[in-house]
Amino acid sequence: MKGRSIAEIATGAVVLAAAAIFLVYAVMHGGRTPQISGIALTAQFDRIDGLNEGADVRIGGVKVGSVTDLRIDPRTFQAVVALRVRADIELPSDSSAEVTSEGLLGGKYISIVPGGGDRMLRDGGRITETQGSVSLESLLGRFIFSVTQMNSANGGANGERPAPAPATAPATR
Repeated sequence: MKGRSIAEIATGAVVLAAAAIFLVYAVMHGGRTPQISGIALTAQFDRIDGLNEGADVRIGGVKVGSVTDLRIDPRTFQAVVALRVRADIELPSDSSAEVTSEGLLGGKYISIVPGGGDRMLRDGGRITETQGSVSLESLLGRFIFSVTQMNSANGGANGERPAPAPATAPATR
């Protein structure tokens, strides 16, 4: 019995060590490293649910930068996102940014839609036209609430009124 438990402990230790190695590798090579060169920009959003440092900044679906910092503005209570965009990308000053999801269960990233202005954003510039993230839970809750309200206003799921309860006969003795 003693030999078996030592073998089990050794096997467990090897499995845990292998898992730790894979975890360290995934964190170091996960592709979420912030970009350190390029043009520094900021943008303020009302919500940035699920957005993290190191998240992609994309234009037309192509990665052109990354999110470098997230903080809260103490005066407006909006989320301030600092990002870096490649220096070879010239963005018009009327460009817009939005927090977008990669899919139903995917991560969040910043999508920039270039404007059409003549002036370009410079290092330290600010994107003023923004749209925060949309909460899937909030949308689902609104949908369920509206369907429930619609059903109760129509008197049931099929527009029919519920059948009256059957009358009970008085008990006989």
